[in-house]
Amino acid sequence: MEEIDELIRHYNLEEDPEHVIIPLVKGNGKTKRCFLLKRRFMRIMYPEGNYVDYPLTEVIEATIRFPDLLLSEAIYLLHKERERDNEPDT
Repeated sequence: MEEIDELIRHYNLEEDPEHVIIPLVKGNGKTKRCFLLKRRFMRIMYPEGNYVDYPLTEVIEATIRFPDLLLSEAIYLLHKERERDNEPDT
């Protein structure tokens, strides 16, 4: 849970005993709050019936970086960015 606490400090997020709270600013300027349960993993169910458990750290970063996308799409883009950043320069 240290990584989660570090992300909370890094992004100045709110928290309560059971949730990480991410403030999101919508296009019209209104603020919404996204409540994520403090668990090590979050399960995403896909329409085909399969599921993937993602670390909460990835869920937090994906939500912050891509707040307007579905969580599954945001995590996909986060993984693509990480792959691109880890590719060796040729």
